[in-house]
Amino acid sequence: MTTTIDPTSPAAAEELTSFPFDANGTRLPDVISHLLTNEPVKKVRTIAGAEAWLVSSYALCRQVLDDARFSLKDTSAEGAPRQYALTIPPEVVNNMGNITGAGLRKAVMKALNPKAPGLEEWLVRHANELVDQIVATGIPADLRSDFTVPYSTGLHCQILGIPQSDAPALYKSLHVAFMNSAKSIPAAGINWDRDMAHMVDRLNDPETTGLMGELAALREDSDYDHLTDEMLATVGVTMFGAGVISVMGFLTMALVSLIQHPELKAELIADPSLIPAAVDELLRINLSIADGLPRIATETMQLGDVTVQKGELVLVLVEAANHDPAEFEDPHTVRLDRPNPNAHLSFGGGGHYCPATALGKRHAQIAIEVLLDRLPNLDLAVPIEQLVWRTGFMKRIPERMPVLW
Repeated sequence: MTTTIDPTSPAAAEELTSFPFDANGTRLPDVISHLLTNEPVKKVRTIAGAEAWLVSSYALCRQVLDDARFSLKDTSAEGAPRQYALTIPPEVVNNMGNITGAGLRKAVMKALNPKAPGLEEWLVRHANELVDQIVATGIPADLRSDFTVPYSTGLHCQILGIPQSDAPALYKSLHVAFMNSAKSIPAAGINWDRDMAHMVDRLNDPETTGLMGELAALREDSDYDHLTDEMLATVGVTMFGAGVISVMGFLTMALVSLIQHPELKAELIADPSLIPAAVDELLRINLSIADGLPRIATETMQLGDVTVQKGELVLVLVEAANHDPAEFEDPHTVRLDRPNPNAHLSFGGGGHYCPATALGKRHAQIAIEVLLDRLPNLDLAVPIEQLVWRTGFMKRIPERMPVLW
C-alpha cells in the first residue's frame, strides 16, 4: 500500500528539518557536511514555524549576500516569513540603511574607526585592567563575565561617549533582545523603551562626548532638521546592542577555539606578530553565529538548482560557507597562511557588509595580545564538555567560561 502525503499538510510540514541546529559551540554541527555535499539549498522549518531556504555553499551564500534582490529590509515587513519573532521595532531591522538615509553614515563610520585618536591605547589599558582584576580575584575566573563582556561593553561606551557605568543596564537588555523565540517577548519592548529613554537623556547631557555627543550637536544644524531625538537615540541603542553582542560573541568563541588548539596558542605566544592573521582564521572557523543571515526574495530567482519564489525567506548559513572545501582548502584545519584570509563571511557581505569590521578585528587582536602576554598558561578550569551553552539565542556562547592560568 502506498500513502501519498499532501505537501501542504501538517504531516508534510513535520518532515522539514528544524533550524537552527546544535547550540554547542565546540564543534561544527554534523549536518553541515551533508548540506555542503548534497543539499546546498535546503528547505527548513524556522523557530517561528515558517518555511525557509537554508543556503550552505560558499558560492551560493555569496550570491545571496551580493544580490540586492535578496532584501534584508523586507524581512521585517508585516506578514513576511520569519526566522523568529522580532525583538526590536520592525523599522530598525535595516539599521545601517536608515543611518545612511538620515545622513549619519559619516559620523557613525568615524566612530567605528579603530584608528580614532587614543582608542587603541584605551583598549590596551582596559584589557590590562580587566586582567589585573582577574589575577587579583584568583582562580577560577569566568573569562566571559570577567573579561569578554566588560571589554566589549566598555569599548562601546567609549565610542558612544557615554559613562562606563551605563554598561551593565544596557547589557542586561541584550539577554532578551537577542533571544530567538517563536512568540513575541513582552520584556523586549519594555527594555527597548527604557534604553531609548536613557539614550535620549545622554543626548541631552552636556557631559556626553563621542558619537552621541556628535549626534546631539547635529540638532543645532539646520541641515539636520529632519532628525528627531528618537532617530538619534536609536543609533546609540542599536550600535551598543548589535556591536557588543557581535564582538563579545566572536571574542568569547575565539578564546574557546584557542584553548581547543593549544598548538596555535603556543605559536602566537612565540610570535605575537601572527595574531592578526590568526584573528581572520578564528573568524572563519568561529561558530558564534547561531542562526542564518535572513533575506527575502523580492522576485522569483534561481539559486543553484532551486527556484526561490518571490516573498520566500532565505537564510545564509555562515558556518557552512566558511567551511566549504570548494572555497577553503582543508577547511577544518587552522592555517595562518591561507591565500584568501579575508574571504570568510563572518562579517556578512554585499550591501550589508558589517561597517565595524576593522574595529571588530582590532578589538579581538588586542584582547588576545594582552591575554597571551599576561596569562600564557590560560586554559579551561573544567573539561570542555562541561561548558553549558546558551539556548534560544542568536549567538552561540557558553553561559560561563571558567579558566585558570
